Amino acid sequence: MITTSYTNGHMTESDGRGVEANQEEPQQWHREMAVDCPGDLGARTLPVRRSAQLERIRQHQEDRRRKEEEGKNRQELDLTASIRLKKLSQNPKVGIDNPTFDPIEGPGGPGPSRKLEELLMSLKQVQHCLSDGQSQEDVELVLQLVQKTDFQKAFNIHNAVAQHMNRPSPPFPHTDRAQGLAHEVQSMVHNSQHKEGLELNTLLSSPHVQAVLLAHDCVAEQEMQLEPLTPDPCEALTQWGGETVKIVRMEKAMDIPLGATVRNDMDSVVISRIVKGGAAERSGLLHEGDEVLEINGVEIRGKDVNEVFDILAEMHGTLTFILIPSSQNKPPPIKETVVHVKAHFDYDPSDDPYVPCRELGLCFQKGDILHIISQDDPNWWQAYRDGDEDNQPLAGLVPGKSFQQQREAMKQTIEEDKEPEKSGKLWCAKKNKKKRKKLLYNVKQNDDNDSEEILTYEEMALYHQPANRKRPIALIGPPNCGQNDLRQRLLSSQPDRFGGAVPHTTRNRRDVEVSGRDYHFVSRQAFDMDATAGKFIESGEFEKNLYGTSTDSVRQLINMGKICLLCLHTQSLKTLRSSDLKPYIIFIAPPSQERLRALLTKESKNPKPEELRDIIEKAREMEQNFGHLFDAAIVNTDQDKAYQELLRLINKLDTEPQWVPSSWLR
Repeated sequence: MITTSYTNGHMTESDGRGVEANQEEPQQWHREMAVDCPGDLGARTLPVRRSAQLERIRQHQEDRRRKEEEGKNRQELDLTASIRLKKLSQNPKVGIDNPTFDPIEGPGGPGPSRKLEELLMSLKQVQHCLSDGQSQEDVELVLQLVQKTDFQKAFNIHNAVAQHMNRPSPPFPHTDRAQGLAHEVQSMVHNSQHKEGLELNTLLSSPHVQAVLLAHDCVAEQEMQLEPLTPDPCEALTQWGGETVKIVRMEKAMDIPLGATVRNDMDSVVISRIVKGGAAERSGLLHEGDEVLEINGVEIRGKDVNEVFDILAEMHGTLTFILIPSSQNKPPPIKETVVHVKAHFDYDPSDDPYVPCRELGLCFQKGDILHIISQDDPNWWQAYRDGDEDNQPLAGLVPGKSFQQQREAMKQTIEEDKEPEKSGKLWCAKKNKKKRKKLLYNVKQNDDNDSEEILTYEEMALYHQPANRKRPIALIGPPNCGQNDLRQRLLSSQPDRFGGAVPHTTRNRRDVEVSGRDYHFVSRQAFDMDATAGKFIESGEFEKNLYGTSTDSVRQLINMGKICLLCLHTQSLKTLRSSDLKPYIIFIAPPSQERLRALLTKESKNPKPEELRDIIEKAREMEQNFGHLFDAAIVNTDQDKAYQELLRLINKLDTEPQWVPSSWLR
């Protein structure tokens, strides 16, 4: 029997012998060790478990509000923090006017220090103005200190250093191609219809600005040639112990990790991976497959990877490697394009037995944006989390898309083998006595569980909505969580800015209704044709009449310059996202059970405990199955605060670019 297993993050095939041992724990001699790994790299914040996801959202909002309150409190000085401040607050006129005090002058003045004579004179004048005997004694001690020879020497040294440090240094140019950058900007705004773009193009095209840029580049070119050069990394081939070896020298600062992993191959120590962001990757002299013989005169062959880690952790400055070059002929490295993806699953490397180097594993949560900077290893990509680039010295390892799909498919196969007979779907089993709309969905495409789809990553791009084409806002949430109230409040408070899509219906028009304003009244045959053509975002049946919200109705509102507000079921999200409307989806989550009871009681509702639990459980299911489609989440602990947070998110779409699926922009 041929059995597929994972070793070191790669798919391998073997016969049935020893399969269980391989699956439980990968072979340790293939384990990689990140040499010179930063101490906090492997201790990144672990993802929150999905059962606590709503609590995480709630805690995030509480932290944000607390920080805002702390910011306000910092603006008010607590005068009772000390006895002296308390006395000053009681009598603000108490104090000493020092006429000899002169603020420290800037770099253009004579310097920040004063002569000893001036200092002594100032101290004596202060001493005479004091009426408190204890204070006079304190100043007398200072006078004795200032008159000592050792203090005067130290004072003179301080003055000399301060005067030198405050000398203005000439600015160093950032670039010597200002003209080229100006031409690039002109080409970008050449066809711009905005007033600012036209003005910028005119300014950069003026002869005076062109002359200034030319002068800048001439001076900058001369200045940049004087920049001290750091010793370049180098390599050389030679004979060592009867073998052809490569001697590599490179510089490594204390705050820059080497960025390489090694593994043991019998007695050899072999470079297994070059990590982006480290000194090894920047030098370009170390390669995967090189065998390390010596580092700065310390013999490496025969040592365990943990010993190599300890040796390199203490080294910085010039590193000299003696290597046996890899026998693998690799093509020259190609500059890779950074790919931005949104994670659709949680990942914790400490729980992954197949990650090749746990110290470099990158934790992330569903919804995080990852910047994939290397896909050299198709099974383990190198990436940064969005916002962590400055705090994350080395790229982290994340599962490649195909690798993640393969092992998740294997998990599903194992689970199906354990449960050969699946129970029936329960989505339509529970009946409600109240009249409800019968929703029309393709169950195969909109199943809540999405069992056939393996969620991994979605490629993303930044998008800033145009001023004349606002993104529709879709509010999602379980019943009784306030999304309908929030929508109605926005519509009532700002009717010129927000609007609702006019729905379609097959029922007869009433006398007070206007077609196109209240509903689009259509025949059942026309409705069915539109539904078959996929024109409805959401549709359903109520009292033998069909109702639906079409993409054309939403688009019509957007063309009027308004923001379309929608309250939808989760099953409608895929249809909405597959359109050209570019929706912004906000999840309205319930608060704790007790808080939810209090909110519903205000609305004259008396929910039973099991009904409250059903609402919270439904929210967990929504977040679990559709959370990867949400752009933001609001925990509705208070209707006013939730409204303000919703308004803040909507306003942010006008001021900040947002991550959207890159397929929307093609």
